[in-house]
Amino acid sequence: MRSNNTKKRTSSETLDWLSEELKSSLDLVQKPLHMDEKHAELLYIKTVVDEVQLHQLVIKPFFELGHIQHVESYLNSLPNQQEITSKEQILLEMTKGSVIVAIRDDLLLFDIKKVNTDTVIQTIIEPTIQGPQLSLSEDITTNINIIRQRYHKPSLTVEMMEIGEKTHQSLAIIFDEEVVLKDVLETIKEKLKSINPPIIQSTTELHRLMNDKKRSLMPIMMVTERTDRVVYNLASGKVAILLDGSHSTVLAPTVFFDFMTSMDDQYSSYWVTKLLKFLRYLGLFSCLTLPGVYVATTSYNPEVFRVELALSFAGSRIGVPYSSFIEVLFMLIIMELLTEASIRLPKAVAGTATTVGGLILGTAATEAALASNVMLILVQAVAISTFVIPINEMSFAIRVVRYILLVFASFGGLAGLVLGLIGTLMYLTQLESFGEPYFKIPLQSKEAETRRSSL
Repeated sequence: MRSNNTKKRTSSETLDWLSEELKSSLDLVQKPLHMDEKHAELLYIKTVVDEVQLHQLVIKPFFELGHIQHVESYLNSLPNQQEITSKEQILLEMTKGSVIVAIRDDLLLFDIKKVNTDTVIQTIIEPTIQGPQLSLSEDITTNINIIRQRYHKPSLTVEMMEIGEKTHQSLAIIFDEEVVLKDVLETIKEKLKSINPPIIQSTTELHRLMNDKKRSLMPIMMVTERTDRVVYNLASGKVAILLDGSHSTVLAPTVFFDFMTSMDDQYSSYWVTKLLKFLRYLGLFSCLTLPGVYVATTSYNPEVFRVELALSFAGSRIGVPYSSFIEVLFMLIIMELLTEASIRLPKAVAGTATTVGGLILGTAATEAALASNVMLILVQAVAISTFVIPINEMSFAIRVVRYILLVFASFGGLAGLVLGLIGTLMYLTQLESFGEPYFKIPLQSKEAETRRSSL
């Protein structure tokens, strides 16, 4: 009898403490349920709770079942019941959408959250022609469901944790137990445990926090929205990290060649894939070197061209009042501004505004002798080549490297440009992604499984 009274007093004190902590919230609901000799009490925050589901799972059965013991047995059998460890944990779960049910001196906690972000949208950042067109959503449960529907293997493992001192965002670590590299997996887990920012809103922010070298030029993890890319990389032994509230996922470890791979490569024929890859690497080389080559050949090494071509270049620069370096830098900055404007402007006017702005600026610049016609052609070629790179993180990094090589070419001509390229290659060769060399050839799923079994 004394233990029952103690238990009743403890549950009542916990409810009072929760009500006191949330008393300033206008959306707090404390609702008693009474019928004959059956009594229960609900405590929840109505703006994060699915009240339709609450009525179907809790309130309606309470009035339909005959005895309070039947009600308690029914509630204890619900699959969405959560374990209670402390009153602080109850308070945190209530802010996420859980409901407290006080019945027969017991407190039961149920996850009945309202989810408005589980809509699966079409791929926007990484479109394909023949591949799946749906990406991830902003609900972590929906994303895990999508991945499991595409990866039917018992060894697929999902580990959950929380990150963010204030937001307590749910985070899922997904990997294939049979092919994942254990040392890489442990490194990723330790890194996630070591970072605990107050607020984290997206996987791109998580990507930045997980990088030890905060000023690293190249990305060592991949952020993707495509479910087929996630599944393909899981089968290759990589780890996927999902964050609740973000429609993209982080893949690690990644190497340089992963960023130059489009999912269309998996769906096209052999020779078409080889042609697309060749064009992709040609675009990479072009956007890196064309500005530097223009400066080097017009200012230092015109002898590398045929006489007619060198004279054509020189003739196009007649009237331009400054050096080729300033000319290239001016036009590249204009191109960067147009690119940023196309991202920030509303979609209804972005395309028209940037296209018209580019045409007007280009025509005005040549007529005012601020840039040569050859320079306009080169800038357009550089812009198109940059957009060929499939992954945005690598595309942004290449845009930065392009300016570094431009500076080398402006000081040393073609020799300086070559020296800058060699330095870039040396920098890439010493990079690592969670212990994996950055220039390592990516493994296919069968190769990864063979390697894992041999370890």
